[in-house]
Amino acid sequence: MRFIHIQGPILNQEKLRLISSELGELLKQKGWSFTCAESCTGGWVGQSVTSVPGSSEWFGSSFVTYSYEAKTQILGVSSKDIETFGAVSEEIVGQMALGAINKSGADVGVAISGIAGPAGETESKPVGTVCFAWKVASQPLISSTEHFSGGRDEVRFFSVEKALLGTIEILKKI
Repeated sequence: MRFIHIQGPILNQEKLRLISSELGELLKQKGWSFTCAESCTGGWVGQSVTSVPGSSEWFGSSFVTYSYEAKTQILGVSSKDIETFGAVSEEIVGQMALGAINKSGADVGVAISGIAGPAGETESKPVGTVCFAWKVASQPLISSTEHFSGGRDEVRFFSVEKALLGTIEILKKI
């Protein structure tokens, strides 16, 4: 039998499961449900959340909207805004988060869109640029843009981690 040694973010799946478990506990305390809209992370937030036993108590659905068409058709993102701001922008992730909440009926949502690389960068948005938006109940929408270093998997891992930890941070303040 041959074993393959894997380094990098794959080993941190357990870390994401633990963070997701903490998120679930906070959501259960408040009686709230969670959703996500993902682009560059391709469903990794949803995978992390569903790795927690019993997550169906607080997580019902997520949306992987990788293409422009998916963002507009599934989440109701404005195609004009995608043309104006680009898919990797706080304006678009804000619409993605609101669309995910509207479609799912969840109380809490996060959206992610970024450039994981190795291609797709522009002069103003290099590889590692990732935009986030959070919407929690009746609270105002919160958005941010981060710049992560590393290869595609690292950028995606750090994006999932930021999305989950950012949600926890916001929930702890409410």
